[in-house]
Amino acid sequence: MADVLCVGAHPDDVELGMGATVASMVAQGLEVVIVDLTDGEPTPRGTHETRMVEAARAAAVLGAERVTLEMPNRYLFDSVEARTTLAGVIREHRPGIVFAPYPVDAHPDHIAAASIAEGARFYAKFTKTDMPGEPHYPAKLLHYVAVHLRLHVEPSFVLDASGNLDAKVRALRCYESQFAASSAGVLEWVSRQAAYWGSLIGKEAGEPFYSREPVGLASVTALL
Repeated sequence: MADVLCVGAHPDDVELGMGATVASMVAQGLEVVIVDLTDGEPTPRGTHETRMVEAARAAAVLGAERVTLEMPNRYLFDSVEARTTLAGVIREHRPGIVFAPYPVDAHPDHIAAASIAEGARFYAKFTKTDMPGEPHYPAKLLHYVAVHLRLHVEPSFVLDASGNLDAKVRALRCYESQFAASSAGVLEWVSRQAAYWGSLIGKEAGEPFYSREPVGLASVTALL
């Protein structure tokens, strides 16, 4: 059982888009599972074994469980097989909330991951199916933002990441094969982006999220 399932196309996607939020949810006592649809290989640097060690270390920094599926990196497509595979994970862990990549991006794998997650959320409630587990329909599907396009996303809400930005950066540093010296600017960019989103809500750092459905509040006191 898990409270939250965070889906990424590759190891490091969830950390890039919502690492601080994962750390925050864990600190609040929520059970968080990160699901990588692929192992992220091949890449210019690294191996499957290297990526798995790095991904495990990053998850440990954030306090989350991690599951890595065997879908093909670079050739990730929304299909019945992909949906049912992820739906099986959803039925196993039964989260109330699923996070997925933002559906508009230059990276085809990210677009596919968003679509697979949406389809899997629906498939997970099927009866009369060969999928393992009992039917389950997560109440919310939210999208984090970790895109290759230079675009300004209009978020549905921004979460305060001030107290957990350090955990996010430490988790990303675990991916030494991906963020080597030649890619050090990525971590600086992450911090700048967090500061920008934080400035919009009057906080030191923030992470933006998008929802196709309205986001409700239990009380106006939840507003920053």
